[in-house]
Amino acid sequence: MIFRYLKNRRRRKLVAQAFPHQYQEYLDSNVHYFARLNSEEQSKVRDELRIFVGEKKWEGCGGLTITEEIKVTVAAQLSILVLGFQQQYFDNVLTILVYPDVYVAPGKTMTGAGVVVEGKSAREGEAWYRGPVILSWADVLSSGRGQRRGHNLVLHEFAHQLDMMNGRDADGVPRMESPDQATRWITTLKAEYERLCHGCRHRGRPIIDCYGTTNLAEFFAVATELFFECPREFRYRHGQLFSLFREYFRQDPSRRFEPD
Repeated sequence: MIFRYLKNRRRRKLVAQAFPHQYQEYLDSNVHYFARLNSEEQSKVRDELRIFVGEKKWEGCGGLTITEEIKVTVAAQLSILVLGFQQQYFDNVLTILVYPDVYVAPGKTMTGAGVVVEGKSAREGEAWYRGPVILSWADVLSSGRGQRRGHNLVLHEFAHQLDMMNGRDADGVPRMESPDQATRWITTLKAEYERLCHGCRHRGRPIIDCYGTTNLAEFFAVATELFFECPREFRYRHGQLFSLFREYFRQDPSRRFEPD
């Protein structure tokens, strides 16, 4: 109880400070989505990003020096992801590691024959259960500026963190409010996943990235990117899934976008 009181008091102090002018410049230049929010939503993002900036441990990797621009750009996109939630600060994610660009990391891959191949691979980001989130600054910046249509690295990696809030294994099913919501989510997610696998196998033109065929966890993450970045197209092509995402995230990104 005392710990929670002290944490909430610290957060109130962070929000009570005047919003730095430089922070606003970073929002205007690096977070294209921010301009689509209404004034109330923008105010909430400004408040919550300061909590993320102040509470997380930020570490530069691969020679990168962490700057206020990096912190604000990441934290703002993270705040947009959880805009519909109350006090979702990813308390289990203590550290955010940022590389200057794509980095190489060890990993394991299972082949179709069931053989596990160990080696190194180039990555844009990673999300660990009760551990750090790792990001490529180049990809954070390009997606934040809207230069990678339908893709957003911060949303992707923190969607994995939402997924793992109810257990170590990421399975595409984040914590639900009711058994009924969970049932509808699982049924629809699996059907849409199979639809994507079919479309990608037969060289269709799915709007959801074929990387989502990796497993249900990656499907949820890439679908989350699309939900925020291309919501009108998402709603038109995947109406039932869009409705479930709108219910879960408690916001409707499609209303923020004018028709193309």
